Amino acid sequence: MNSSPQPPVRAERMARREWMAVLARTPREHIREALDAALGSASPPAFDWLRAPEIGLAMVRGRIGGTGDPFNAGEVTVTRATLRLRMPDGSAPVGVAVHMGRDKERAKLAALIDAMLHVPALEAPLHERLLRPLAARIAERRAHRQAQAARTKVEFFTMVRGD
Repeated sequence: MNSSPQPPVRAERMARREWMAVLARTPREHIREALDAALGSASPPAFDWLRAPEIGLAMVRGRIGGTGDPFNAGEVTVTRATLRLRMPDGSAPVGVAVHMGRDKERAKLAALIDAMLHVPALEAPLHERLLRPLAARIAERRAHRQAQAARTKVEFFTMVRGD
């Protein structure tokens, strides 16, 4: 049994699963703008490709009624990329990106950001200046779509017949 102490949980920062979801849902232009704003005048770290951006297919599965038996709904185009940063201290964090669509530049940017979020000196600034604004933009778009859908809601009621 491993008795080593666990690192403290940082509730104020996103977990990797959350930041990967934010990057997967954000268009390339917004990722580029946010990265430029977060880095300021600094340039991103140098990197080596482990898997250059490549386009392929992934099977999309669904469930009957949302909870029933799974079925193959069809295939979607995905782009994936994996890179390793070359840091001055000798560390080499790895970044991965997978998203729907055929945008290789977007996969490169997302993998770069993923790797940079593993660098302790860059983690907090990237969360604050890059991920939080992108997540807020996604939440705003979702709220707007929900408000539009709510305006079209129709209330149906049934009157009891006096038979």
